[in-house]
Amino acid sequence: MTGTRRSSAGLDERRRRILYRSWHRGFREMDMIVGQFADAEIGDMTEAELDAFEHLIDAPDHDIYAWIADKTPTPSNYDTPIFRRLKAFHSHLGPIHV
Repeated sequence: MTGTRRSSAGLDERRRRILYRSWHRGFREMDMIVGQFADAEIGDMTEAELDAFEHLIDAPDHDIYAWIADKTPTPSNYDTPIFRRLKAFHSHLGPIHV
């Protein structure tokens, strides 16, 4: 069981692959952080946002977690609008998705 609430039906191949990767991180906390964001946002992301999101999810889980938790500074190549949306999504600085 992944935890996803979104079906991949209707998504193109790239979005289905990214959604799967978002929920199968290897670090359960990151599955929830990245996966819930992907569930809510993947269908509306532009190609450029998908590029940035794929780049972000290529980073190690512990690094992403530290950036989101403000334990370490986010490197400039990851401090993108999509990262800030992900962070706001979980800090409730942005819209809260149910």
